[in-house]
Amino acid sequence: MKNERENLKNKKRIVIKVGSSTITHKDTETLDYAKLEKLVRIITDQHNMGKDVVLVSSGAIAVGRHAIGLKERPKTLAVKQACAAIGQASLMTIYQKLFSEYNQTCAQVLLTKFMLRDESYKNACNTFAELFKLGAVPIVNENDTVSTAEIKIGDNDSLSAYVTALVDADLLILMSDIDGLYTADPNKDKNAKFIDVVDDTEKVRSMAGDTASSVGTGGMVTKLHAATIATKTGADMVITNGDDVENIRRILNGENTGTLFKAAPDKDFDFRNE
Repeated sequence: MKNERENLKNKKRIVIKVGSSTITHKDTETLDYAKLEKLVRIITDQHNMGKDVVLVSSGAIAVGRHAIGLKERPKTLAVKQACAAIGQASLMTIYQKLFSEYNQTCAQVLLTKFMLRDESYKNACNTFAELFKLGAVPIVNENDTVSTAEIKIGDNDSLSAYVTALVDADLLILMSDIDGLYTADPNKDKNAKFIDVVDDTEKVRSMAGDTASSVGTGGMVTKLHAATIATKTGADMVITNGDDVENIRRILNGENTGTLFKAAPDKDFDFRNE
């Protein structure tokens, strides 16, 4: 166990996914600026240590709906897309301001399923490669303003895994609303046991539960889907509690935090078909 965690210190290219529930206040579902500031500081610090870091951030629709005074999550596609358009601009403005406080450049990258196809896939790879050369931190979200059911990835857990494969990252960190993977839903089963390390993601799919979060769209099912993509393309993955963004630093310091899914590269696996 110790060696497995110690190895995380040596990761050079990291994708970090934060969901809406991680960066918003639980009661009001508005942005938690203190947590965002700490997140940016941790990412910048890792970048200053010579690591490439990609941030996959949800929150655009939540920010947008509060900007226009909607009390409930939008239900129609058109309203969701309008909220995403408003919220994405606001969210990136906040990220740019926070990163600039630490003299760190960030860049917006909006993706859809088309990124997995032919020239679009190559262009996405080239864009990320150039951003790393320039020393920027890419901030990724799905392009909800144009996504429809046919081209929508649907959740940022899966999106972060696709990005992990796209940029050839060696670690994916998913910030969740629970500490990691359990043998059952710990909110419903007091006998649920925490799982420290997963060697075979496929064997634990039956343990997947749903999330209690009313803000995010992902649950444990989507996180296990992300784990399949990440591990088969050669990256380790850790699910950890997003209530404390310091967990990112703990993971990268080799501490026993969250559930570690061990990389299991499959040369015949094509993540673009997932």
